[in-house]
Amino acid sequence: MYGEGFEGKVIDISTLRIIRFFRRLGLYVLLAIVILYSLSGVYVVGPDEVGVVRRLGSYHRTVPPGIHYRLPYPFESVVRPKITEVRRVEIGFRTIAPGPPPKYALVPEESLMLTGDENIVSCQFIVQFRISDPYQYLFRIKDPEKAVKNAAEAALREVVGKKTIDEVLTTGRAEVQEETRNLIQDILNRYEAGIRVIAVQLQDVQPPQEVVAAFKDVASAREDKVRFINEAEAYRNQILPQARGEAARILKEAEAYKETTIRKAEGEVARFLSVLREYELNPETARERLRLETLTSILPKVRKFIFDEEAASQGTLKFLPLSGGEKSGE
Repeated sequence: MYGEGFEGKVIDISTLRIIRFFRRLGLYVLLAIVILYSLSGVYVVGPDEVGVVRRLGSYHRTVPPGIHYRLPYPFESVVRPKITEVRRVEIGFRTIAPGPPPKYALVPEESLMLTGDENIVSCQFIVQFRISDPYQYLFRIKDPEKAVKNAAEAALREVVGKKTIDEVLTTGRAEVQEETRNLIQDILNRYEAGIRVIAVQLQDVQPPQEVVAAFKDVASAREDKVRFINEAEAYRNQILPQARGEAARILKEAEAYKETTIRKAEGEVARFLSVLREYELNPETARERLRLETLTSILPKVRKFIFDEEAASQGTLKFLPLSGGEKSGE
């Protein structure tokens, strides 16, 4: 069938139907594109993230974890930094392979530092940090990790420059780490970096390779000094109690001897006074008693023999020992 169209043109009816179909199809496609374009603004922020929405390249708002909507590209875009992730920056070395075994490459221009007593020391350390303010982290500084690295290197050089090499190598490591962390945080706060420094960990602190042997000798000498001091203190702790105990024993024995001597002397005085009283009452009897007591105390200590004078005059010596345990002989 044919129909007469406007302006005297004749158009096939099937052709009109095809034109109408494509017109409708185009509308449906356009509607689908509009819907898909609109749905492209839906986004999800993870539980360990925060969403920072930029409108036409400028900061617009910050959104918490969850499902959100933004204007489709190019009007708005979203950046989702992980605010709970602990990041790290290595200064003085780089990890080539985590291993095992791990492999590292030293960076001497970052690790060599001058101490307060004008010695050179090599310090390799790690700075751990976390995002505290997403807006400052994304928009106030250009390269956050480089900013942390530069601030950490400057801070450690300042702290080490106030310490002696012995403090840096041995007893002052914890103090150096804490002071460096505080100083890095102060620098980043002045930069408005939106970063919170969690920890500074000294990995390896040692003198340069050219003088390692000399430092090892010094360290060995210090260890020997400490060992000798400990041995001397142990010997002192052992000897002093023994000496105190020996002194206490001698004092006790002296006191006992003093008391014994005093009591013995008092007994001798009492006995002498008793004898004196008896002597005054009867001198002859007392004198004879003293003579017998003296003989009684002396004779048991002397070897005694009884000789037969008559037999001796005849050329035969006969005797009787009275000391006990011996037989008579000639």
